[in-house]
Amino acid sequence: MSISVGLAATTTPPTAQTEKPKVISVWTHMLPGSIEGDVFSESVSAFEQAQSNYIIEVVPIEPETYADRIIGSAQYGSLPCVLEFDGPYLYNFAWSGYLQPIDRFVSAQLKADFLPSILAQGTFNGQLYSLGQFDSGLVIYGNRRYLNAAGVRIPTFEKPWNLAEFEEALGKLTALPEVEYAIDMKINYGPGEFYSYCFAPIIQSFGGDLIDRSTYQHATGVLDGPQSIEAMQHLQSWFEKGWVGKSRTTDDDFYGSKKSALAWVGHWMYKPHAEALGEDLVLLPPPDFGHGSKTAMGSWSWGISSNCPNPTGAWTFIEFLLSPAEMLRMTNESGAPPARKSVLAQSKLYGETGPLHLIVQQLESDRAIPRPITPAYATISKVFAKAVENIINGADVQTELTQAAKKIDQDIKDHQGYPH
Repeated sequence: MSISVGLAATTTPPTAQTEKPKVISVWTHMLPGSIEGDVFSESVSAFEQAQSNYIIEVVPIEPETYADRIIGSAQYGSLPCVLEFDGPYLYNFAWSGYLQPIDRFVSAQLKADFLPSILAQGTFNGQLYSLGQFDSGLVIYGNRRYLNAAGVRIPTFEKPWNLAEFEEALGKLTALPEVEYAIDMKINYGPGEFYSYCFAPIIQSFGGDLIDRSTYQHATGVLDGPQSIEAMQHLQSWFEKGWVGKSRTTDDDFYGSKKSALAWVGHWMYKPHAEALGEDLVLLPPPDFGHGSKTAMGSWSWGISSNCPNPTGAWTFIEFLLSPAEMLRMTNESGAPPARKSVLAQSKLYGETGPLHLIVQQLESDRAIPRPITPAYATISKVFAKAVENIINGADVQTELTQAAKKIDQDIKDHQGYPH
């Protein structure tokens, strides 16, 4: 059961000559007590203190139940004005008619300041439906001391490892006496959305994908095509050779016990990694497995529901959240890459001399691949994650990917191809 929290209702009351402030309802996955939740509360307070036309009514909802809550409420026409949602789930919400486009509110100048990855994530069927305060980034964190001890070249954005170099590095690093296995790929996160986020770029770098992106009408022949199969066969072999850890119970093998030399994970692990490894920490791009280095992107973003009675007020609040000051307020605390280019330049973490600038280079290039822009994404993510889980545990790669592709195709068929 969610709790409605009216935040910062201590603003100066409007004068007698002004209208009564309008209430803008907002749903968010950022829970009170979390880093993001506390920062968001500060932003809400700042918004209410900066103007007297709107009061924000916030309902925080557990991330695990958030999508189901939106779908259930949409069927009864009881959505709030402002919705937050994980990027790729936008497409199903927009296709279902739960959201309204925000193009009319977004100036050309504002749009030009956003990362191309954020615009790609927020666009469906040619219309912009969402913008977020931050993006995300997938990298390899490395222990410089181990890399040097093993005689492994430290790759750069301009020259990432190729497949042979990567596998040679995994073998050499695992052979170090201090190292139990070369790379932590965060199997402890479990087979959820992170598996799609983490492992799809491997398939894409081999030349495969999760679905045919020319029509978004079938996964068969793509997800279970030869390039995708080759990618997952290599992934499986890394586990079989003991190069990747299978631990379900520990999260700190790279930065705590230091029994792994590399960690394949996102920006959110930078702070604990940096605190534990200090100058030994180095950020590395994902390898180029033949079709370029590829990385994941996308994160939670803001949109306006189709039944919002005051879309102008809803946008006024979203626009405030997207302002440089509020974007920096959030990203300085969360460690996520700011979604606007001008704000990135001000960030100590992501500016040109910042320790996480590699993530910006990836997001501003063609290496950052949006998760499939289709209402079928929820099904794609679920069945792909399950296939990866089975492959890690030794299942036949061809069988798993073919079964996953058939389930995706059936979902698309069941929805008549998700017509626009």
